Amino acid sequence: MTVVIGFEGSANKLGIGIVKDGKVLSNPRVTFITPPGEGFLPRDTAKHHQAHVLDVLEKALLEANMKPSDIDVVCYTKGPGMGAPLVSVAVVARTVAQLWNKPIIGVNHCIGHIEMGRAITGAENPTVLYVSGGNTQVIAYSQKRYRIFGETVDIAVGNCLDRFARVLKLSNDPSPGYNIEQMAKRGKILIPLPYVVKGMDVSFSGLLSYIEDRAESLLGSGKYTKEDLCFSLQETVFAMLVETTERAMAHCGSKEVLIVGGVGCNVRLQDMMEKMAKERGATLFATDERFCIDNGAMIAQAGLEMYLSGQRTKWEETTCTQRFRTDEVEVTWRD
Repeated sequence: MTVVIGFEGSANKLGIGIVKDGKVLSNPRVTFITPPGEGFLPRDTAKHHQAHVLDVLEKALLEANMKPSDIDVVCYTKGPGMGAPLVSVAVVARTVAQLWNKPIIGVNHCIGHIEMGRAITGAENPTVLYVSGGNTQVIAYSQKRYRIFGETVDIAVGNCLDRFARVLKLSNDPSPGYNIEQMAKRGKILIPLPYVVKGMDVSFSGLLSYIEDRAESLLGSGKYTKEDLCFSLQETVFAMLVETTERAMAHCGSKEVLIVGGVGCNVRLQDMMEKMAKERGATLFATDERFCIDNGAMIAQAGLEMYLSGQRTKWEETTCTQRFRTDEVEVTWRD
């Protein structure tokens, strides 16, 4: 029986989760929320995490009914992510590992999402669409690596949605992407927008500039509502993601598709992906906001897999890296 604690703080969510042999015992999380029209800066986000991390740690142990002596291994997000928030949480994980005299493992954030998704849904060997505020990748497992088949060439899909929410001055509570999703449900008119797929890769920055530049005049014309703009943006970017994911599935002969990352909670994206999967005789796997959005349990779950397959992080390597590629990690726990 192996008990793992995972620390996550790569962006504006701070989460600490405890997992015992693949079962989530606790997974508390707090979010740094800024005023409408504003993003979150690394320094302010780090200060938020520093202010709340000990409370969240105490809550994680209480909910799991665990003492430090019950924990077998400490895991933390090594990257990718925002530098200051990553480091602020890694310092706590390192301190705890020393105080409790436990081994420590640095986990790739994306692989945390994938392993949590596989554990929760039971997907065996899916093609993975990883969509979040900072990352957009189409991934498939092959020969001890999670291979990136396609990705964004500029900004991530979540960042695209968040930045448009700022243009419309939508609330950041609970998240700008969630509020765009709710408005899009009431949209009636599909406005043609640039659709940019380059082979297996996607591009969102030109599309975002296009709709940002025209938002005022479109709304001022009286023909279109904010809801129409949200609907049009969402439909276009999700169509691009479904297209590239389908191409990867065809290449791999895959019968499973798994959506992970914060944008993966979006019900419209899940619906579009499920329709594509059904047409291919494949199955869609997705999770809800408890496990899609950044959380500590996903870091614990990936760390558990790494630990059981013999991986440990040397003390001098317990650093953080903002650019930590998904395919850099040797996947020692899969055949």
